Amino acid sequence: MKETSVVEALVGEPEVLEDAAALTTHPAWLRLKAAATALQAMQAQDGSVADAALHADAAASVAQITTAVEELAPQFPTDAGYLTALVADFDRWVSESFGVPDFFDALLQFQPQQNRIDGLAHLVVFPMYTQNGSTNRLVEAVLIEVIWPRFIAELEEEYSNKLFVPIRFLDFTPGYDTNSAVLFPETVAMREIPTFTWGAIFADREAARFRRVVRAASEITRLELPAEAASLLDDQHLTEETFVMWDLIHDRTHMRGDLPFDPFMIKQRMPFFLYSLEELRCDLTAFRESVTIERDDKASPEARKHAKLVQYAVIFDRIFRFSITGSRVRNYDGLGGQLLFAWMHQHHVLHWTDTRLTFDWDAVPDVVIALGKQIDDLYWASIDRPKKAHWLAAYAMIAETLTPNPASVWAQGLSREVLAGPPKGYTDEVLDDEFPLSMFFEALDKKMKTVIASTAGITAND
Repeated sequence: MKETSVVEALVGEPEVLEDAAALTTHPAWLRLKAAATALQAMQAQDGSVADAALHADAAASVAQITTAVEELAPQFPTDAGYLTALVADFDRWVSESFGVPDFFDALLQFQPQQNRIDGLAHLVVFPMYTQNGSTNRLVEAVLIEVIWPRFIAELEEEYSNKLFVPIRFLDFTPGYDTNSAVLFPETVAMREIPTFTWGAIFADREAARFRRVVRAASEITRLELPAEAASLLDDQHLTEETFVMWDLIHDRTHMRGDLPFDPFMIKQRMPFFLYSLEELRCDLTAFRESVTIERDDKASPEARKHAKLVQYAVIFDRIFRFSITGSRVRNYDGLGGQLLFAWMHQHHVLHWTDTRLTFDWDAVPDVVIALGKQIDDLYWASIDRPKKAHWLAAYAMIAETLTPNPASVWAQGLSREVLAGPPKGYTDEVLDDEFPLSMFFEALDKKMKTVIASTAGITAND
């Protein structure tokens, strides 16, 4: 592919397509999508095409992909270097007989965080797995556009997060017809791990899931939503922007605070409830900061408006969707939702009376902030503790609010042999469902199963 086809468009401000959605019917995109889907059927889990008998067909699919990429490239001037490297990586993969793919060079060239412009479109093609979707590293293709409203750009000056890229779907291959709502560079097949410079979250999928789930759950629980919260259910665009604000603050929090461990917790083996506390800590930080912004007379009206909506989004997404989504096998997001619900109930700002759910909304902010402070205090104290002692303290904190599984060894007390042994012994004793669903959530789960299932693959247009 020749860079000269797009270089002139790079002069000045990046171009934004007037109708990015029109790309979804572009003949080249349709050919690319079909070829990538066909190629997936030939790939092994590691992304290679192991069967030599399939190499001719795989090469034909790759040729269709690269030809389509070259045809589409002028539509994406800010990605010129990436699309050039992408074609080169595909060509090398073919020449190396379709071994484990290596798209390191293309990945280094893809830098969407450098042009966070509302409505800017990107064509993204990589051999990758899709989190919450597939563990197979297959060639996936996705058309996206950036969501970057003015008030978020202003907030980012205060809540600096240069790596965060909020996006929405335009179209995608089957790997994203799932629950996956992220596009992360670490999922790409590559020969070495670079310093990652961006992370993208599909705010449109988060918003669409939220609207469908909360509408159903509020009807089932007979919850009378406040007017502002009800507005989220009726306005996809408003909800997308709300999730962008939430994610902006959440994402940066993983690297901030009194952290007793490497914040990249995914690289460590530890009891799953530690992941629960870390994700909940970040959400409750977003909640706390949103309360601060809402109460700040100097903040812009748009920021204050969305700050109030973030508070509703955190609470309702956590208790209605997170708590009952996924299996009960080390479900750390589910556990975080259960903990938030029980904390609010036990602090008398959430009530389940006469089969109706109600909230004391004036008292909710301070109670939720108090849970965040308890987690922050745990982290602060744990800097001075051995790792295993931190794990025990975290478990004790959760068990003060949530009832452990009656069969729990942790609740009964780990044996002296385990306590004196390596960390692996601790994690081995954690049950898959260490903190089972309460009777409230068991009943809600039965009524919400089909609704939760229906959100797989959802987008703003569904």
